[in-house]
Amino acid sequence: MRIVIENRIDAPRVIVVLVPIASVAMALVFGGILMSIVGADPIETYVAMAEGAFGSPEQWKVGQYYSITETLVKAIPLMLTGLAVGVAFRMLFWNIGAEGQLVLGGVSASAVALWMGDLIPGIPDSAWVYLPMMAIAGIIAGGIWAVVPALLKAYLKVNEIITTLMLNYVAILWYQYLFNVAWKDPAGYGFPGSAKFGECCKITRISGRLHWGLVVAFISALMMWIILDKTKWGYQIRLIGENVSAARYAGINIGKNIVGVMLLSGGLAGLAGMVEVAGISHSLQEGLNVGYGFTAIIISWLARLNPWGIVLVANMFAAILVGGDQIQMTMGLPGSVAHVLQGAMLFCVLGGEFFQRYRLTVKR
Repeated sequence: MRIVIENRIDAPRVIVVLVPIASVAMALVFGGILMSIVGADPIETYVAMAEGAFGSPEQWKVGQYYSITETLVKAIPLMLTGLAVGVAFRMLFWNIGAEGQLVLGGVSASAVALWMGDLIPGIPDSAWVYLPMMAIAGIIAGGIWAVVPALLKAYLKVNEIITTLMLNYVAILWYQYLFNVAWKDPAGYGFPGSAKFGECCKITRISGRLHWGLVVAFISALMMWIILDKTKWGYQIRLIGENVSAARYAGINIGKNIVGVMLLSGGLAGLAGMVEVAGISHSLQEGLNVGYGFTAIIISWLARLNPWGIVLVANMFAAILVGGDQIQMTMGLPGSVAHVLQGAMLFCVLGGEFFQRYRLTVKR
């Protein structure tokens, strides 16, 4: 008697649905075991994380929704970067550079906010003028940064994992130089960071720190769903990802599609950077590169590259991050517990992929 691994021709729908759920459950069990090892009660910890992310019934009764709004604030860049890497992953282009693309999007949007008025005298100090220009600058910067590895991959066959990953560090170091040295505000009492943006360069807030960038993220998800599932270009992207030889045989220009998809992917990540500086920091300062672009990789895989799935999982991961901050403050546990949970989820999701692609059979 022996166990044989066989390819699945078509995974049953029940497995497709249950494997991601089981992956999350296994990650929570793994996290609970680690909490027990360090002396914390897993149930109490998870309850504290949930209250930190969504608030408690007592808070809801008195109309306090700070926790929920903070979770949504975290979810905005995670949704946009998740969509960014998800569209690239659809055609099996491994864009690991969303973090750098986000950073450069924030840098370019900041440049518009700080100096467009000086470069174009007489321009109206209106949010209807500045915010679209900041968004365009962020999208272009992120797109251009993503096109570099796309061109290298399309025409020189250079591995995109290496190029996108390394360009992250170039972008981050450039950004750090700008807010620490070149763009440092002389009136900032020695603290690193640019001057504060004018009111016309700030995204209006809904409640607390929650701003209208949330709507931008949902509109972006809708656009990605339409592009990927309802258009000819989306079909070409999926075909290239599933069988590049068949796509080439069908007359699809592979190089052109790689460049186009990476322009879109980098543009979405750059838009996330613009939304962060215009909606949260209102200046170019430390804290823009906190790992959203890397967390987006886990989010897109857990969501199976589905735009609406990415929206859902991004909000779940935002809740984990905000909940991690809560247990750090109230229970004295390290905030890295949240990152351990994220890593465990990725590990479990990748393990779950095995059972979707293969099945175990016993043969005598």
